Amino acid sequence: MQLILDALSANAGPIALAGLLVGILAFLLAWRASRRSGALAVTGPPSLGLVDDPALDRILSAQIGRLDGLTNDLESLSSRTRSVEAQGRHAIQSIGLVRFNPFEDTGSNQSFAVALLDADANGVILSSLHSRQSTRVYLKAIAGGRCEAALSSEEGQALQEARGGGSAAFG
Repeated sequence: MQLILDALSANAGPIALAGLLVGILAFLLAWRASRRSGALAVTGPPSLGLVDDPALDRILSAQIGRLDGLTNDLESLSSRTRSVEAQGRHAIQSIGLVRFNPFEDTGSNQSFAVALLDADANGVILSSLHSRQSTRVYLKAIAGGRCEAALSSEEGQALQEARGGGSAAFG
């Protein structure tokens, strides 16, 4: 018992300070509760009854109405933002482009492979092979960053660039 009394007397200052803080906190909570209970008895617009001045009461009522309108607008914008974000995941998010010359009888890199992917790495690879006689166009589906069909090295490079988010390369 003496040990407890010695510990209390050695720490009397911090214990008193802690008690004072608890008392102040209790006072503030009681004061807030009394203000809230008084506010609950107040009727809604047009007369809030918060002040004795009718003009100020009308101003407060108008401001509360504006705040309610802003709250509704914010909820609407929040809902629209979620919808747009969900739709945006399906938009083209990344592109990989490779230009190349597959035939020796053409003079420059007129052929290309372009990969177009959404946020989930779904999309297409569009390839064009250009020669002096014709131009051929091929389209391959991409799901989850992979293609079921065999890819040429240029198509694979375009897909890799799109998946890595790198900028388009011109080879």
